[in-house]
Amino acid sequence: MSNAIFNPPMAVNEPVKSYAPGSAEREELQKTVAEMRANEVDIPMFIGGKEVRTSNTQSMHPPYDHKHLLGQFHKGDASHVTLAIEAALAAKKDWAELPWGQRASIFLKAAELIAGPYRQKINAATMLAQSKNAFQAEIDSSCELIDFFRFNVEYMCQLYSEQPESSEGVWNRLEYRPLEGFVFALTPFNFTAIAGNLPSSPAMMGNTVVWKPANTQIYSAWVIMEVLREAGLPDGVINLVYTSGPAAGDVIFNHSAFAGIHFTGSTGVFQQIWKSIGNNIEKFDAYPRIVGETGGKDFIVAHKSANAKEVATAITRGAFEFQGQKCSAASRAYIPESLWSNVKTYILDDLKSIKLGSPENFENFVNAVIDEKAFDKIASYIDNAAASDDAEIIAGGQYDKSTGYFIEPTVILAKDPKYTTMCEEIFGPVITIFVYNENDFEATLRLVDDNSYALTGAIFAKNRHVLNQMCKALENSAGNFYINDKPTGAVVGQQPFGGARKSGTNDKAGAKQNLMRWVSARTIKETFVPATDYRYPFLG
Repeated sequence: MSNAIFNPPMAVNEPVKSYAPGSAEREELQKTVAEMRANEVDIPMFIGGKEVRTSNTQSMHPPYDHKHLLGQFHKGDASHVTLAIEAALAAKKDWAELPWGQRASIFLKAAELIAGPYRQKINAATMLAQSKNAFQAEIDSSCELIDFFRFNVEYMCQLYSEQPESSEGVWNRLEYRPLEGFVFALTPFNFTAIAGNLPSSPAMMGNTVVWKPANTQIYSAWVIMEVLREAGLPDGVINLVYTSGPAAGDVIFNHSAFAGIHFTGSTGVFQQIWKSIGNNIEKFDAYPRIVGETGGKDFIVAHKSANAKEVATAITRGAFEFQGQKCSAASRAYIPESLWSNVKTYILDDLKSIKLGSPENFENFVNAVIDEKAFDKIASYIDNAAASDDAEIIAGGQYDKSTGYFIEPTVILAKDPKYTTMCEEIFGPVITIFVYNENDFEATLRLVDDNSYALTGAIFAKNRHVLNQMCKALENSAGNFYINDKPTGAVVGQQPFGGARKSGTNDKAGAKQNLMRWVSARTIKETFVPATDYRYPFLG
Protein backbone atom coordinates (compact mmCIF):
# COMPACT_ATOMS: atom_id res chain seq x y z
CA MET A 1 0.00 0.00 0.00
CA SER A 2 1.39 3.39 -0.97
CA ASN A 3 1.93 5.89 1.82
CA ALA A 4 3.16 8.80 -0.30
CA ILE A 5 1.71 12.31 -0.14
CA PHE A 6 0.81 13.10 -3.74
CA ASN A 7 1.08 16.41 -5.56
CA PRO A 8 -1.17 16.57 -8.64
CA PRO A 9 0.04 18.26 -11.84
CA MET A 10 0.12 22.04 -11.48
CA ALA A 11 -3.08 23.53 -12.91
CA VAL A 12 -2.70 25.82 -15.89
CA ASN A 13 -5.42 27.45 -17.97
CA GLU A 14 -6.21 25.65 -21.21
CA PRO A 15 -5.08 27.79 -24.18
CA VAL A 16 -7.98 29.12 -26.24
CA LYS A 17 -7.83 28.20 -29.92
CA SER A 18 -8.51 31.02 -32.39
CA TYR A 19 -10.52 29.22 -35.11
CA ALA A 20 -9.09 31.70 -37.58
CA PRO A 21 -9.62 31.04 -41.31
CA GLY A 22 -7.29 28.29 -42.48
CA SER A 23 -6.63 26.91 -39.01
CA ALA A 24 -6.77 23.17 -38.37
CA GLU A 25 -9.20 23.56 -35.47
CA ARG A 26 -11.63 25.54 -37.63
CA GLU A 27 -11.71 22.81 -40.25
CA GLU A 28 -12.11 20.09 -37.64
CA LEU A 29 -14.93 21.92 -35.85
CA GLN A 30 -16.82 22.66 -39.06
CA LYS A 31 -16.60 19.00 -40.03
CA THR A 32 -17.80 17.87 -36.59
CA VAL A 33 -20.74 20.31 -36.61
CA ALA A 34 -21.80 19.08 -40.05
CA GLU A 35 -21.62 15.44 -38.98
CA MET A 36 -23.53 15.96 -35.73
CA ARG A 37 -26.15 18.09 -37.47
CA ALA A 38 -26.73 15.33 -40.01
CA ASN A 39 -27.10 12.50 -37.49
CA GLU A 40 -30.07 12.44 -35.13
CA VAL A 41 -29.21 11.42 -31.58
CA ASP A 42 -31.21 9.53 -28.99
CA ILE A 43 -30.18 10.70 -25.52
CA PRO A 44 -31.12 8.64 -22.45
CA MET A 45 -30.93 9.51 -18.80
CA PHE A 46 -28.04 7.94 -16.90
CA ILE A 47 -28.89 6.48 -13.50
CA GLY A 48 -26.74 4.12 -11.47
CA GLY A 49 -24.48 3.46 -14.41
CA LYS A 50 -27.34 2.52 -16.74
CA GLU A 51 -28.83 4.31 -19.72
CA VAL A 52 -32.53 4.86 -19.02
CA ARG A 53 -35.03 5.39 -21.83
CA THR A 54 -38.74 6.09 -21.52
CA SER A 55 -41.73 6.24 -23.82
CA ASN A 56 -41.87 10.00 -23.26
CA THR A 57 -39.42 11.76 -25.56
CA GLN A 58 -38.84 15.38 -26.49
CA SER A 59 -37.25 16.57 -29.71
CA MET A 60 -34.20 18.87 -29.84
CA HIS A 61 -33.75 21.66 -32.38
CA PRO A 62 -31.08 24.31 -32.99
CA PRO A 63 -32.38 27.67 -31.71
CA TYR A 64 -31.14 29.24 -34.96
CA ASP A 65 -32.93 26.66 -37.15
CA HIS A 66 -35.85 25.38 -35.10
CA LYS A 67 -37.31 23.31 -37.94
CA HIS A 68 -34.23 21.08 -38.05
CA LEU A 69 -34.27 17.98 -35.86
CA LEU A 70 -31.10 17.19 -33.89
CA GLY A 71 -32.63 14.22 -32.15
CA GLN A 72 -34.51 13.50 -28.96
CA PHE A 73 -34.03 12.97 -25.25
CA HIS A 74 -35.98 10.74 -22.90
CA LYS A 75 -37.98 12.60 -20.28
CA GLY A 76 -38.25 11.24 -16.78
CA ASP A 77 -40.64 11.70 -13.88
CA ALA A 78 -40.58 11.58 -10.09
CA SER A 79 -39.86 7.85 -10.12
CA HIS A 80 -36.61 8.46 -12.00
CA VAL A 81 -35.57 11.10 -9.47
CA THR A 82 -36.14 8.54 -6.72
CA LEU A 83 -34.04 5.99 -8.62
CA ALA A 84 -31.27 8.56 -9.02
CA ILE A 85 -31.27 9.30 -5.30
CA GLU A 86 -31.15 5.60 -4.47
CA ALA A 87 -28.26 5.11 -6.90
CA ALA A 88 -26.37 8.06 -5.41
CA LEU A 89 -26.81 6.79 -1.86
CA ALA A 90 -25.79 3.25 -2.85
CA ALA A 91 -22.57 4.54 -4.43
CA LYS A 92 -21.75 6.92 -1.58
CA LYS A 93 -19.72 4.74 0.78
CA ASP A 94 -17.29 3.31 -1.77
CA TRP A 95 -16.85 6.68 -3.49
CA ALA A 96 -16.24 8.56 -0.24
CA GLU A 97 -13.68 5.98 0.88
CA LEU A 98 -11.78 6.05 -2.41
CA PRO A 99 -8.42 7.84 -1.84
CA TRP A 100 -8.63 11.44 -2.98
CA GLY A 101 -5.84 10.92 -5.49
CA GLN A 102 -7.93 8.30 -7.25
CA ARG A 103 -10.88 10.70 -7.43
CA ALA A 104 -8.57 13.43 -8.70
CA SER A 105 -7.23 11.21 -11.46
CA ILE A 106 -10.71 10.74 -12.91
CA PHE A 107 -11.27 14.46 -13.35
CA LEU A 108 -7.75 15.12 -14.57
CA LYS A 109 -8.31 12.46 -17.20
CA ALA A 110 -11.65 14.05 -18.10
CA ALA A 111 -9.84 17.36 -18.64
CA GLU A 112 -7.39 15.71 -21.02
CA LEU A 113 -10.18 13.99 -22.91
CA ILE A 114 -11.94 17.32 -23.48
CA ALA A 115 -8.66 18.97 -24.45
CA GLY A 116 -8.09 16.24 -27.01
CA PRO A 117 -10.54 13.77 -28.59
CA TYR A 118 -13.76 15.33 -27.23
CA ARG A 119 -12.92 18.98 -27.81
CA GLN A 120 -14.79 19.52 -31.04
CA LYS A 121 -17.64 17.21 -30.08
CA ILE A 122 -18.47 19.22 -26.98
CA ASN A 123 -17.97 22.49 -28.88
CA ALA A 124 -20.24 21.31 -31.69
CA ALA A 125 -22.98 20.18 -29.29
CA THR A 126 -22.88 23.59 -27.63
CA MET A 127 -23.02 25.39 -30.97
CA LEU A 128 -25.88 23.27 -32.30
CA ALA A 129 -28.15 23.11 -29.27
CA GLN A 130 -27.25 26.34 -27.45
CA SER A 131 -26.53 28.58 -30.47
CA LYS A 132 -23.02 29.67 -29.46
CA ASN A 133 -20.54 30.79 -32.05
CA ALA A 134 -17.28 28.87 -32.37
CA PHE A 135 -15.24 31.15 -30.14
CA GLN A 136 -17.86 31.38 -27.38
CA ALA A 137 -18.20 27.58 -27.45
CA GLU A 138 -14.43 27.15 -27.26
CA ILE A 139 -13.93 29.40 -24.25
CA ASP A 140 -16.92 27.86 -22.47
CA SER A 141 -17.49 24.20 -23.20
CA SER A 142 -13.85 23.29 -23.78
CA CYS A 143 -11.46 25.63 -22.01
CA GLU A 144 -13.47 26.62 -18.96
CA LEU A 145 -14.64 23.09 -18.22
CA ILE A 146 -11.06 21.82 -18.57
CA ASP A 147 -9.98 24.58 -16.19
CA PHE A 148 -12.66 23.67 -13.66
CA PHE A 149 -11.49 20.06 -13.56
CA ARG A 150 -7.78 20.93 -13.32
CA PHE A 151 -7.99 23.78 -10.83
CA ASN A 152 -10.53 22.05 -8.59
CA VAL A 153 -8.09 19.16 -8.20
CA GLU A 154 -5.40 21.63 -7.17
CA TYR A 155 -7.78 23.36 -4.72
CA MET A 156 -8.84 20.00 -3.29
CA CYS A 157 -5.20 19.19 -2.60
CA GLN A 158 -4.66 22.57 -0.96
CA LEU A 159 -7.77 22.16 1.19
CA TYR A 160 -6.77 18.73 2.43
CA SER A 161 -3.27 20.06 3.18
CA GLU A 162 -4.49 22.86 5.46
CA GLN A 163 -3.94 21.57 8.97
CA PRO A 164 -3.99 23.18 12.44
CA GLU A 165 -1.00 23.69 14.72
CA SER A 166 -0.26 21.24 17.50
CA SER A 167 0.97 21.99 21.00
CA GLU A 168 3.52 19.89 22.89
CA GLY A 169 2.40 16.32 23.42
CA VAL A 170 -0.62 16.73 21.11
CA TRP A 171 -1.30 16.12 17.43
CA ASN A 172 -4.18 18.19 16.02
CA ARG A 173 -5.52 17.43 12.61
CA LEU A 174 -8.49 18.13 10.35
CA GLU A 175 -10.23 15.74 8.05
CA TYR A 176 -12.70 16.87 5.42
CA ARG A 177 -15.61 14.48 5.07
CA PRO A 178 -18.14 14.57 2.25
CA LEU A 179 -21.62 15.64 3.29
CA GLU A 180 -23.98 13.01 4.65
CA GLY A 181 -26.54 12.21 1.96
CA PHE A 182 -26.65 13.32 -1.68
CA VAL A 183 -26.17 16.63 -3.49
CA PHE A 184 -28.57 18.01 -6.10
CA ALA A 185 -27.03 19.89 -9.07
CA LEU A 186 -29.49 22.06 -11.00
CA THR A 187 -27.71 23.56 -13.99
CA PRO A 188 -28.44 26.25 -16.63
CA PHE A 189 -28.48 26.34 -20.42
CA ASN A 190 -26.05 29.16 -21.01
CA PHE A 191 -22.69 27.67 -19.97
CA THR A 192 -21.71 24.09 -20.68
CA ALA A 193 -18.79 24.54 -18.28
CA ILE A 194 -21.07 25.56 -15.42
CA ALA A 195 -23.30 22.59 -16.19
CA GLY A 196 -20.26 20.33 -15.89
CA ASN A 197 -18.80 22.00 -12.81
CA LEU A 198 -21.91 22.03 -10.63
CA PRO A 199 -22.20 18.23 -10.30
CA SER A 200 -18.46 17.50 -10.56
CA SER A 201 -17.14 19.79 -7.82
CA PRO A 202 -19.22 18.14 -5.04
CA ALA A 203 -18.43 14.72 -6.55
CA MET A 204 -14.71 15.47 -6.50
CA MET A 205 -14.96 16.01 -2.74
CA GLY A 206 -16.48 12.55 -2.22
CA ASN A 207 -20.19 13.33 -2.60
CA THR A 208 -22.63 11.59 -4.91
CA VAL A 209 -24.95 13.67 -7.04
CA VAL A 210 -28.30 13.88 -8.77
CA TRP A 211 -27.88 16.20 -11.78
CA LYS A 212 -30.75 17.87 -13.65
CA PRO A 213 -29.60 20.04 -16.57
CA ALA A 214 -31.76 22.54 -18.44
CA ASN A 215 -33.60 20.86 -21.32
CA THR A 216 -31.89 23.14 -23.84
CA GLN A 217 -28.46 22.01 -22.62
CA ILE A 218 -29.07 18.25 -22.58
CA TYR A 219 -27.08 17.62 -25.77
CA SER A 220 -23.81 18.95 -24.35
CA ALA A 221 -24.65 17.55 -20.89
CA TRP A 222 -24.72 14.09 -22.43
CA VAL A 223 -21.29 14.69 -23.98
CA ILE A 224 -20.00 15.63 -20.51
CA MET A 225 -21.41 12.39 -19.17
CA GLU A 226 -19.74 10.47 -21.99
CA VAL A 227 -16.43 12.05 -21.02
CA LEU A 228 -16.84 11.24 -17.32
CA ARG A 229 -17.76 7.64 -18.11
CA GLU A 230 -14.68 7.25 -20.29
CA ALA A 231 -12.58 8.86 -17.56
CA GLY A 232 -13.65 6.09 -15.19
CA LEU A 233 -16.26 7.74 -12.98
CA PRO A 234 -17.88 4.91 -10.99
CA ASP A 235 -21.56 4.11 -11.47
CA GLY A 236 -23.94 6.11 -9.31
CA VAL A 237 -21.57 8.94 -8.48
CA ILE A 238 -23.29 11.38 -10.86
CA ASN A 239 -26.80 10.50 -12.01
CA LEU A 240 -28.29 12.44 -14.92
CA VAL A 241 -32.07 12.95 -15.05
CA TYR A 242 -34.34 14.95 -17.36
CA THR A 243 -37.45 15.90 -15.44
CA SER A 244 -39.40 19.05 -14.79
CA GLY A 245 -38.15 21.24 -11.97
CA PRO A 246 -41.24 20.68 -9.80
CA ALA A 247 -41.07 16.91 -10.27
CA ALA A 248 -37.45 16.89 -9.12
CA GLY A 249 -38.05 19.33 -6.30
CA ASP A 250 -41.03 17.48 -4.86
CA VAL A 251 -38.90 14.38 -4.37
CA ILE A 252 -35.53 15.91 -3.50
CA PHE A 253 -36.64 18.62 -1.06
CA ASN A 254 -38.69 16.11 0.89
CA HIS A 255 -35.95 13.47 1.17
CA SER A 256 -34.21 13.08 4.53
CA ALA A 257 -30.82 12.48 2.86
CA PHE A 258 -30.85 15.74 0.88
CA ALA A 259 -27.50 17.29 1.81
CA GLY A 260 -27.14 20.30 -0.48
CA ILE A 261 -27.91 22.01 -3.76
CA HIS A 262 -25.48 23.46 -6.30
CA PHE A 263 -27.51 25.83 -8.48
CA THR A 264 -27.18 28.31 -11.30
CA GLY A 265 -30.33 29.88 -12.69
CA SER A 266 -32.86 32.62 -12.11
CA THR A 267 -33.23 34.59 -8.89
CA GLY A 268 -36.91 33.71 -8.65
CA VAL A 269 -36.34 29.96 -8.92
CA PHE A 270 -33.54 30.08 -6.36
CA GLN A 271 -35.67 31.98 -3.89
CA GLN A 272 -38.46 29.43 -4.29
CA ILE A 273 -35.97 26.59 -3.73
CA TRP A 274 -34.69 28.28 -0.56
CA LYS A 275 -38.27 28.60 0.70
CA SER A 276 -38.95 24.93 -0.01
CA ILE A 277 -35.82 23.87 1.86
CA GLY A 278 -36.73 26.12 4.77
CA ASN A 279 -40.27 24.80 4.95
CA ASN A 280 -38.96 21.23 5.05
CA ILE A 281 -35.98 21.84 7.31
CA GLU A 282 -37.13 19.42 10.01
CA LYS A 283 -37.23 16.57 7.47
CA PHE A 284 -33.51 16.57 6.73
CA ASP A 285 -30.82 14.57 8.51
CA ALA A 286 -28.58 17.67 8.51
CA TYR A 287 -28.88 21.31 7.48
CA PRO A 288 -28.46 21.32 3.69
CA ARG A 289 -25.78 23.41 2.02
CA ILE A 290 -27.39 25.97 -0.30
CA VAL A 291 -25.02 27.25 -2.98
CA GLY A 292 -26.39 29.32 -5.82
CA GLU A 293 -25.47 31.81 -8.53
CA THR A 294 -28.53 33.59 -9.86
CA GLY A 295 -29.41 36.77 -11.72
CA GLY A 296 -27.49 39.84 -12.70
CA LYS A 297 -28.22 43.38 -13.80
CA ASP A 298 -24.63 44.10 -14.58
CA PHE A 299 -23.29 47.59 -15.14
CA ILE A 300 -20.69 49.65 -16.91
CA VAL A 301 -19.96 53.07 -15.43
CA ALA A 302 -17.75 55.54 -17.29
CA HIS A 303 -16.14 58.64 -15.79
CA LYS A 304 -15.50 61.70 -17.91
CA SER A 305 -11.76 60.80 -17.94
CA ALA A 306 -12.45 57.44 -19.64
CA ASN A 307 -11.48 56.57 -23.20
CA ALA A 308 -14.66 56.59 -25.31
CA LYS A 309 -13.51 53.84 -27.69
CA GLU A 310 -12.60 51.52 -24.81
CA VAL A 311 -16.00 52.09 -23.21
CA ALA A 312 -17.82 51.42 -26.49
CA THR A 313 -15.91 48.19 -27.11
CA ALA A 314 -16.71 46.99 -23.59
CA ILE A 315 -20.38 47.69 -24.23
CA THR A 316 -20.41 45.87 -27.57
CA ARG A 317 -18.58 42.81 -26.30
CA GLY A 318 -20.05 42.82 -22.81
CA ALA A 319 -23.66 43.20 -23.93
CA PHE A 320 -23.85 41.21 -27.13
CA GLU A 321 -21.48 38.23 -26.92
CA PHE A 322 -23.63 35.08 -26.74
CA GLN A 323 -26.66 37.30 -27.31
CA GLY A 324 -26.37 38.78 -23.82
CA GLN A 325 -27.31 35.42 -22.31
CA LYS A 326 -24.57 35.54 -19.71
CA CYS A 327 -25.43 36.26 -16.10
CA SER A 328 -22.41 38.60 -16.28
CA ALA A 329 -23.51 40.41 -19.46
CA ALA A 330 -23.51 44.20 -19.49
CA SER A 331 -27.16 45.16 -19.21
CA ARG A 332 -26.99 48.84 -18.19
CA ALA A 333 -24.44 51.57 -18.74
CA TYR A 334 -23.96 55.04 -17.30
CA ILE A 335 -22.14 57.42 -19.61
CA PRO A 336 -21.27 61.10 -18.90
CA GLU A 337 -22.63 63.72 -21.28
CA SER A 338 -19.16 64.77 -22.40
CA LEU A 339 -18.36 61.21 -23.62
CA TRP A 340 -21.73 60.18 -24.96
CA SER A 341 -21.46 61.51 -28.51
CA ASN A 342 -18.23 59.61 -29.18
CA VAL A 343 -19.32 56.47 -27.33
CA LYS A 344 -22.57 56.42 -29.30
CA THR A 345 -20.75 56.81 -32.61
CA TYR A 346 -18.37 53.94 -31.82
CA ILE A 347 -21.21 51.63 -30.71
CA LEU A 348 -23.25 52.35 -33.82
CA ASP A 349 -20.19 51.73 -35.99
CA ASP A 350 -19.65 48.39 -34.23
CA LEU A 351 -23.25 47.35 -34.75
CA LYS A 352 -23.13 48.18 -38.45
CA SER A 353 -20.38 45.58 -38.88
CA ILE A 354 -21.86 42.87 -36.66
CA LYS A 355 -23.47 39.97 -38.50
CA LEU A 356 -26.44 38.07 -37.10
CA GLY A 357 -27.22 34.46 -38.01
CA SER A 358 -26.31 30.80 -37.65
CA PRO A 359 -23.20 29.89 -35.61
CA GLU A 360 -22.34 27.49 -38.42
CA ASN A 361 -21.32 30.58 -40.39
CA PHE A 362 -18.18 31.71 -38.58
CA GLU A 363 -18.65 35.30 -39.78
CA ASN A 364 -21.67 35.73 -37.49
CA PHE A 365 -20.89 37.43 -34.18
CA VAL A 366 -24.47 37.25 -32.81
CA ASN A 367 -26.65 34.15 -33.04
CA ALA A 368 -30.13 33.11 -31.89
CA VAL A 369 -31.45 33.32 -28.33
CA ILE A 370 -32.10 29.99 -26.65
CA ASP A 371 -35.82 29.35 -27.23
CA GLU A 372 -39.21 30.86 -28.04
CA LYS A 373 -40.03 31.68 -24.42
CA ALA A 374 -36.86 33.75 -24.09
CA PHE A 375 -37.46 35.32 -27.51
CA ASP A 376 -40.97 36.46 -26.60
CA LYS A 377 -39.86 37.89 -23.26
CA ILE A 378 -36.99 39.87 -24.78
CA ALA A 379 -39.20 41.09 -27.64
CA SER A 380 -41.75 42.39 -25.15
CA TYR A 381 -39.10 44.56 -23.45
CA ILE A 382 -38.11 45.96 -26.85
CA ASP A 383 -41.74 46.67 -27.79
CA ASN A 384 -42.40 48.41 -24.49
CA ALA A 385 -39.30 50.57 -24.92
CA ALA A 386 -40.35 51.54 -28.45
CA ALA A 387 -43.73 52.68 -27.12
CA SER A 388 -42.40 54.45 -24.01
CA ASP A 389 -41.91 58.19 -23.55
CA ASP A 390 -39.09 57.39 -21.11
CA ALA A 391 -36.93 55.44 -23.56
CA GLU A 392 -35.67 55.50 -27.13
CA ILE A 393 -34.27 52.65 -29.21
CA ILE A 394 -31.16 54.02 -30.91
CA ALA A 395 -29.95 50.76 -32.49
CA GLY A 396 -31.45 47.39 -33.35
CA GLY A 397 -34.93 46.67 -32.09
CA GLN A 398 -35.88 44.19 -34.82
CA TYR A 399 -36.57 40.50 -34.25
CA ASP A 400 -37.78 37.48 -36.19
CA LYS A 401 -38.51 33.87 -35.18
CA SER A 402 -39.66 32.45 -38.49
CA THR A 403 -36.47 30.41 -38.94
CA GLY A 404 -34.63 30.88 -35.66
CA TYR A 405 -35.00 32.99 -32.55
CA PHE A 406 -33.09 36.00 -33.83
CA ILE A 407 -33.06 39.37 -32.08
CA GLU A 408 -30.91 42.24 -33.26
CA PRO A 409 -28.41 43.69 -30.81
CA THR A 410 -30.48 46.49 -29.30
CA VAL A 411 -29.44 49.69 -27.55
CA ILE A 412 -32.04 51.58 -25.53
CA LEU A 413 -31.44 55.14 -24.35
CA ALA A 414 -33.29 55.75 -21.09
CA LYS A 415 -34.40 59.19 -19.99
CA ASP A 416 -35.23 57.84 -16.55
CA PRO A 417 -32.37 56.04 -14.73
CA LYS A 418 -35.00 53.80 -13.11
CA TYR A 419 -36.71 52.88 -16.36
CA THR A 420 -37.73 49.21 -16.50
CA THR A 421 -34.83 47.97 -18.61
CA MET A 422 -32.35 49.75 -16.32
CA CYS A 423 -33.62 47.65 -13.41
CA GLU A 424 -35.00 44.29 -14.57
CA GLU A 425 -32.88 41.41 -15.84
CA ILE A 426 -33.60 40.76 -19.54
CA PHE A 427 -31.10 38.03 -20.46
CA GLY A 428 -30.86 38.93 -24.11
CA PRO A 429 -28.96 41.17 -26.56
CA VAL A 430 -30.29 44.40 -25.06
CA ILE A 431 -28.42 47.11 -23.18
CA THR A 432 -29.92 50.28 -21.75
CA ILE A 433 -27.82 53.43 -21.44
CA PHE A 434 -28.41 56.40 -19.18
CA VAL A 435 -26.50 59.58 -19.97
CA TYR A 436 -25.76 61.45 -16.76
CA ASN A 437 -24.70 64.97 -15.96
CA GLU A 438 -21.06 64.69 -14.93
CA ASN A 439 -21.72 67.09 -12.06
CA ASP A 440 -23.93 64.33 -10.64
CA PHE A 441 -21.16 61.74 -10.63
CA GLU A 442 -21.43 60.76 -6.95
CA ALA A 443 -25.22 60.56 -7.13
CA THR A 444 -24.89 58.36 -10.20
CA LEU A 445 -22.64 55.96 -8.33
CA ARG A 446 -25.27 55.72 -5.58
CA LEU A 447 -27.86 55.04 -8.27
CA VAL A 448 -25.74 52.21 -9.70
CA ASP A 449 -25.35 50.66 -6.26
CA ASP A 450 -29.04 50.93 -5.41
CA ASN A 451 -30.03 49.02 -8.56
CA SER A 452 -27.39 46.29 -8.32
CA TYR A 453 -28.07 42.57 -8.10
CA ALA A 454 -24.34 42.54 -7.23
CA LEU A 455 -22.95 40.00 -9.68
CA THR A 456 -20.59 41.82 -12.07
CA GLY A 457 -19.77 45.41 -12.88
CA ALA A 458 -17.17 47.46 -14.72
CA ILE A 459 -15.80 50.95 -14.27
CA PHE A 460 -13.84 53.08 -16.73
CA ALA A 461 -11.59 56.03 -15.87
CA LYS A 462 -8.02 57.20 -16.31
CA ASN A 463 -7.82 59.18 -13.07
CA ARG A 464 -6.53 56.89 -10.33
CA HIS A 465 -8.17 58.89 -7.52
CA VAL A 466 -11.48 58.56 -9.35
CA LEU A 467 -10.98 54.83 -9.81
CA ASN A 468 -10.39 54.52 -6.07
CA GLN A 469 -13.52 56.55 -5.39
CA MET A 470 -15.57 54.32 -7.70
CA CYS A 471 -14.17 51.14 -6.14
CA LYS A 472 -15.22 52.31 -2.69
CA ALA A 473 -18.65 53.57 -3.73
CA LEU A 474 -19.44 50.32 -5.55
CA GLU A 475 -17.77 48.01 -3.02
CA ASN A 476 -20.85 45.83 -2.54
CA SER A 477 -22.28 46.25 -6.05
CA ALA A 478 -20.50 43.35 -7.70
CA GLY A 479 -18.81 40.11 -6.65
CA ASN A 480 -16.73 40.29 -9.85
CA PHE A 481 -15.50 43.82 -10.43
CA TYR A 482 -13.64 45.01 -13.49
CA ILE A 483 -11.49 48.12 -13.91
CA ASN A 484 -11.21 49.32 -17.51
CA ASP A 485 -12.57 46.07 -18.92
CA LYS A 486 -15.93 44.53 -19.83
CA PRO A 487 -17.83 42.80 -17.00
CA THR A 488 -17.71 39.32 -18.60
CA GLY A 489 -15.13 36.62 -19.19
CA ALA A 490 -14.05 35.44 -15.72
CA VAL A 491 -11.28 32.84 -15.99
CA VAL A 492 -11.01 29.88 -13.60
CA GLY A 493 -8.02 30.30 -11.32
CA GLN A 494 -7.82 34.02 -12.09
CA GLN A 495 -11.21 35.55 -11.30
CA PRO A 496 -13.30 33.24 -9.07
CA PHE A 497 -16.92 33.87 -10.03
CA GLY A 498 -19.96 34.81 -7.97
CA GLY A 499 -21.89 37.66 -6.42
CA ALA A 500 -24.07 38.50 -3.44
CA ARG A 501 -27.38 40.29 -2.81
CA LYS A 502 -29.91 38.98 -5.35
CA SER A 503 -27.20 37.37 -7.49
CA GLY A 504 -26.39 34.43 -5.24
CA THR A 505 -24.44 33.15 -2.27
CA ASN A 506 -21.02 34.23 -3.63
CA ASP A 507 -19.41 30.85 -3.07
CA LYS A 508 -17.08 31.50 -6.02
CA ALA A 509 -17.08 28.81 -8.65
CA GLY A 510 -13.51 28.12 -9.66
CA ALA A 511 -12.08 28.70 -6.18
CA LYS A 512 -11.23 26.72 -3.07
CA GLN A 513 -14.05 28.29 -1.06
CA ASN A 514 -16.60 26.60 -3.31
CA LEU A 515 -15.13 23.16 -2.58
CA MET A 516 -15.28 23.90 1.15
CA ARG A 517 -19.07 23.98 0.86
CA TRP A 518 -19.12 20.31 -0.11
CA VAL A 519 -17.25 18.94 2.88
CA SER A 520 -17.86 18.75 6.61
CA ALA A 521 -14.70 19.15 8.68
CA ARG A 522 -13.86 16.99 11.67
CA THR A 523 -11.23 18.15 14.15
CA ILE A 524 -9.18 15.36 15.72
CA LYS A 525 -7.02 15.90 18.81
CA GLU A 526 -4.75 13.08 19.85
CA THR A 527 -2.98 13.34 23.21
CA PHE A 528 0.10 11.12 23.40
CA VAL A 529 0.44 10.92 27.20
CA PRO A 530 -2.99 11.45 28.80
CA ALA A 531 -3.38 13.03 32.25
CA THR A 532 -3.77 10.70 35.23
CA ASP A 533 -4.71 13.26 37.90
CA TYR A 534 -7.71 15.58 37.68
CA ARG A 535 -6.04 18.23 39.94
CA TYR A 536 -4.57 21.36 38.31
CA PRO A 537 -1.56 23.19 39.83
CA PHE A 538 -3.68 26.16 40.97
CA LEU A 539 -5.38 23.89 43.51
CA GLY A 540 -2.16 23.51 45.51
